Amino acid sequence: MSAFSNSRSMSIPRFGVSAKFAWKLVPMSEVVTLHYGKALRENERIHGEIPVYGTNGITGWHNQALGSGPTVILGRKGMGNLGVEWCEGPFWVIDTAYFTTFDEEVLYPKYFFYFTNFVGLNHLKDGTSNPSLTREVFSRQLLPLPPLNQQRTIADILGALDDKIELNRRMNATLEATARALFQSWFVDFDPVRAKAEGRQPEGMDAETAALFPDAFEESALGLIPKGWSWGRVSDVCNSITSGGTPSTQNPDFWNGDIPWLSSGETRERFIITTEKTITPRGVEQSSTRLARAWTTVIASAGQGHTRGQTSLLLFDSYINQSVVGVKANYDILSDLYIFFDLSRRYEEMRRISDAHSSRGSLTTRLVGDMRVVVPTIEIIEVFDRFVVPIIESIASKMQESRTLAEMRDALLPKLISGEVRVGG
Repeated sequence: MSAFSNSRSMSIPRFGVSAKFAWKLVPMSEVVTLHYGKALRENERIHGEIPVYGTNGITGWHNQALGSGPTVILGRKGMGNLGVEWCEGPFWVIDTAYFTTFDEEVLYPKYFFYFTNFVGLNHLKDGTSNPSLTREVFSRQLLPLPPLNQQRTIADILGALDDKIELNRRMNATLEATARALFQSWFVDFDPVRAKAEGRQPEGMDAETAALFPDAFEESALGLIPKGWSWGRVSDVCNSITSGGTPSTQNPDFWNGDIPWLSSGETRERFIITTEKTITPRGVEQSSTRLARAWTTVIASAGQGHTRGQTSLLLFDSYINQSVVGVKANYDILSDLYIFFDLSRRYEEMRRISDAHSSRGSLTTRLVGDMRVVVPTIEIIEVFDRFVVPIIESIASKMQESRTLAEMRDALLPKLISGEVRVGG
């Protein structure tokens, strides 16, 4: 039986209940056309500004377009999630996805995007070894179709929430770049030290802060470093370097509790304010998972694709799994923020050392502990933290706001589409 019912009362995945629609239901084939993408291997791509989409999002960039938006790109095949992506401008879609055109006299494209993105596509896949979404199956699905002006209003309401989420994302990117630039200037390029060595006042720095920096360099095992600073291994400057574990997934008593539990894939976010899964006290007691305190640097020690070596700052207490390394600073020597900004810029180095020293290519606690770091004076570290802590707190606040807005959007969408909340004329 189709995931979309033929009656006006229909059960849709992710709505959670039978949705009673005030609008007529039309087959997708009447208002949407799916077009196959075209293969474009990575070695055939010429880097440009055209996004290349695959089954679950952007996979790269090219200098030529296959089509021009606005369009909705739908994942076609694969074991993972089939993506639903909005694209406003020119694009290329490879052969694992579809792009769409519409009868825009009756269907507003952004309304179709929000409906399809919320409902998802995975329940429509067919096949086992390489499951796929066929045009035939998709064309039979039913779409609740309000009048066009109400479709626009629904899309505008949801779009305003998405616009604020996107604005928060851009603001956070700017804030993070500011903090990274400061770390790079002070502790990698040694700009204040170079300025003083040349008899100049460090740019943009007050005299009290500038006085904390030396005016000369000295040789070390890491090359030239500021005079009076030192170097050490991560294990020398941290109180703990640990990994965790996973409660048995066969025991439901261990899962869906109130205790956060972090997996390696979640390090895709640079700053972490929540976890995808939770465990129970029994799950903690009956497994080797370990607690990572707030402001711990967490590093993916294993994982598919680009995951291994990804580094994040954990902004709350959470237990971690065996594919996560948690690093906590010794506050008498360095700070958590110093450790985070230093290690998070060394992704390629972590990939190299794990490939070279581990038969499975995993990044062990020992390998992380053996990495070398420059150690400034604690007075300079404290000044750095005073500048950067408010930046991180602002990032966390905007992330939480965006999470709340996304929850609001997802709760509002089925009510708008079902007609429970009426809009427009």
